[in-house]
Amino acid sequence: MYAEYYGFREQPFDLTPNPRYLFLTAKHREALSNLQYGISGRRGVTLLLGEAGTGKTTLVRTVLELAGRRNIRCVYLNNPTLERGEFIEFLARSFGLTDRAATSKTALLFELERTLTADRQQQRVTALLVDEAQAAPLELLEEIRLLANIETPTDKLLPVVLAGQPQLADRLNDPELKQLKQRVALRCDLQPLQARETAAYIAERIRIAGGDSTRVFTRGAVELVHQCSRGIPRTISVICDNALVSGFAMDRRPVDEQIVAEVCRDFDFHPAAARPVAVAPVAVASPAPQERPNGNGNGNGNGNGSGAHAARTAPARESARQGREGSGSSMFTMFNRRRRFSFF
Repeated sequence: MYAEYYGFREQPFDLTPNPRYLFLTAKHREALSNLQYGISGRRGVTLLLGEAGTGKTTLVRTVLELAGRRNIRCVYLNNPTLERGEFIEFLARSFGLTDRAATSKTALLFELERTLTADRQQQRVTALLVDEAQAAPLELLEEIRLLANIETPTDKLLPVVLAGQPQLADRLNDPELKQLKQRVALRCDLQPLQARETAAYIAERIRIAGGDSTRVFTRGAVELVHQCSRGIPRTISVICDNALVSGFAMDRRPVDEQIVAEVCRDFDFHPAAARPVAVAPVAVASPAPQERPNGNGNGNGNGNGSGAHAARTAPARESARQGREGSGSSMFTMFNRRRRFSFF
């Protein structure tokens, strides 16, 4: 709709977990490395945690895409709200087992272990990835624990990745899931983006889509996107996409803070509470103090007080202004290079 107007080859802020648009902060890079090591190193259970919208599914999709280029087979379950019988059927079909295995847990375990052993003999890694794991029933998590127990004296035959929201960590503290928690070999937590990371995230997606980030959003617009999204990548994309639609309708380039503010009001996104920061002192109106006589007859005892105060505050205000301008001018320029990383 607005792609040609802003010079894009495609829309940069779609909500699909496209690995092409993966943005690697330090935390995301660490998480990707943990997933890599957990699967290729057969490390048992790897836990990936993050608030909704922080990029867990995009990371998992990246693992699936890159693992497909190597001698690694990944079975992916993105909706774990299954009953035990349905989970058995899912595993049988996903691993290419017989119809008997789809209806009998005994047959499933026999055929699955035989398949995993054969894969290991061929130097092939087979892994199970479960997304939205915080929604999995207790009995399903117990089945996953038992699957992670399939092993030889030296190797785990089925490494498992559990990706979910922070409630998953709370659930693992349940005494009934104590044994599963003990099998977690690796854990990684995704965090919301910082202000500069938000600017870099926006700039990177625009670059991949073929646009010029310096011509699309003003600095004030980007700052407001960060405040209202609280650094959650999915929310950033929602705000930016709708702001571009509004900017296109209003024939306005670049998108400014006013357009972003209107979008955020429509979606009921409110800026996070402002944190206290050090600011330059400014003159404010205050009640006049009572006069006290002194030896010079002046009512306030200092005839030059206000002039001296103004002289002190002016350089401070100017320094603060330059600091704000300086910090924002390079907001988009620090992360214009495509991130590179190795996998498996």
